[in-house]
Amino acid sequence: MTQPAQITRIKTARRTEIRRENERVILDAAERVFAEAGFGGATMQLIADMAGLPKANLHYYFPTKEALYRRVVQQIFEIWLDAASSFDGADDPATGIGGYIDAKMEISRSHPHGSKVWAAEVMQGAPVIQDYLETTLKDWTDGRIAVIQGWIDQGKMSPINPRHLLYMLWATTQHYADFGHQIETLNHGTPLNEQQWREAKASVKSIILRGIGAT
Repeated sequence: MTQPAQITRIKTARRTEIRRENERVILDAAERVFAEAGFGGATMQLIADMAGLPKANLHYYFPTKEALYRRVVQQIFEIWLDAASSFDGADDPATGIGGYIDAKMEISRSHPHGSKVWAAEVMQGAPVIQDYLETTLKDWTDGRIAVIQGWIDQGKMSPINPRHLLYMLWATTQHYADFGHQIETLNHGTPLNEQQWREAKASVKSIILRGIGAT
């Protein structure tokens, strides 16, 4: 016989599951709307329509459009941070940077709208997330620069400027999201297939790793 405490746990777990699913649906819809309309052109109603949920549901989880926008930006950045885990514990740049390129390009493939939201925000001077750039992004960048400089000091790669290497990695990998339409157009009007993605990742890794003397 089911006990009251067990029933309560089941109900709590179910509510948590529903909340997570609703947040996922809202964030996916918001990514697309913000990418297509920008922060100024997006409305909570547009996002609700895209998510297939009542507008009241959006305000329940995210009280303002800015709160939702910041969460979208935070989500893509956290996904990028996870991609950088390849740096942690890597003994050499071929492993660390090569793994980072693989992960970032997969993110461009799976979260193109989030990348476009980030790019549009930064190109406009980061009016909403400037504080995020000055704190979280700066700290992350400084940490990765230290790792790359360590490889340089150990003679495992060419003595290049780590900061500009990071800028190149971001620009190259995120190009496949931010300029996806251009790539699709040049690919006879169709998205890259699985084989083409493997070739793209292999090419980018080869060009960059050879260029920094890490192969």
